[in-house]
Amino acid sequence: MTESSGVAGDGPADVGGRIFPMRLQKFLARAGAASRRGSEDLMSAGRVRVNGVVVTELGSKVDPAVDEVTVDGRTVLLAEGPAYYAFHKPPDVMTTMSDPQGRRTVAEFFPADAPAGLFPVGRLDYDSEGLLLLMTDGDLSHVLLHPKHHVTKTYLATVQGVPTPATLAQLRKGIELDDGMTAPAGAAMVSRTGGRAIVELRISEGRKRQVRRMLKAVGHPVTRLVRVGFGPVQLGNLPMGHVRPLEPNEIEALRWVGR
Repeated sequence: MTESSGVAGDGPADVGGRIFPMRLQKFLARAGAASRRGSEDLMSAGRVRVNGVVVTELGSKVDPAVDEVTVDGRTVLLAEGPAYYAFHKPPDVMTTMSDPQGRRTVAEFFPADAPAGLFPVGRLDYDSEGLLLLMTDGDLSHVLLHPKHHVTKTYLATVQGVPTPATLAQLRKGIELDDGMTAPAGAAMVSRTGGRAIVELRISEGRKRQVRRMLKAVGHPVTRLVRVGFGPVQLGNLPMGHVRPLEPNEIEALRWVGR
């Protein structure tokens, strides 16, 4: 590992087939471990080692030809491409890779050899379940979560009571919440049994507990919430607690969303 030299630019420069030293956070981002900012966070948290030594100084550089870089004990290589997964999150699981309070997290459902730097795309409430995307592609994650792209998330909500057509129309127009009016949503009745119903809600925003708050605001508290779609990716028949790699066509479809 080389020390920060203060020279402008952070490589890598490929001269005669040799990759010269580059800033560690850029190396991690190029290798798909996380976004540039996410790579800095990994370093600050002490999760990155170079040749067995923890490196937290953001100005540090590495030589990919000779230095071994690991994140959480897993070797990171420039030759590695980003990784993309769909996960069926159970309820009562934190949408994080670690939790200081010792609660269950999504990390425990991934094998020990899962790609370094894997992170959830957005959040899914602790008490909610369903489709969660995880990846090592920080740039694509940023695009998918940016409000200007309006990526639709689809939920099935089991609610108390049976919404009327007028209530569904109200959801489609937008609901006034304590943090402002929501954007128009897709809303449809899926089924009803006695005093309960299942409503499909499609939203393109990412406010905290938004679906639950919207339905409560129209008089139908949620008793179960399942996310079944994130943009073009569907939960399908993926069993709860299981993980699958995204198909190439799904990855391309996600990239297309951000264009």
